[in-house]
Amino acid sequence: MSISKVKRTPYTLAIMKLSKHNQKIVDFIEADHSDYSDKILLADGFDDAFIGVGDNSQGNPVAVYSIEKCLDILAEQFKDEEDAMSDAIDYFEFNVRGSYVGEFTPMFINTLS
Repeated sequence: MSISKVKRTPYTLAIMKLSKHNQKIVDFIEADHSDYSDKILLADGFDDAFIGVGDNSQGNPVAVYSIEKCLDILAEQFKDEEDAMSDAIDYFEFNVRGSYVGEFTPMFINTLS
């Protein structure tokens, strides 16, 4: 999983290849947070875990994702492993939640099931 910018340029080609769901996310961010649409970062591969946009501790708008849904997405990718959920948690904690890519790093929160 990587972090990609919502911005249209120079990421136009990447955005054109996005799923309809992700395009809805991009459209939502551009409509409701147009002043920050070139700064808000999205976590690639977690479209179905996107909840919305919230403010981080610095007051910047950031993409917000459900941890539970992120783990489900990763567990599906690790489904051929002996303990898919454990591998998903390890991957998520180190490679996703543990990544800091600047003041607009996405936020990951626990949600009600």
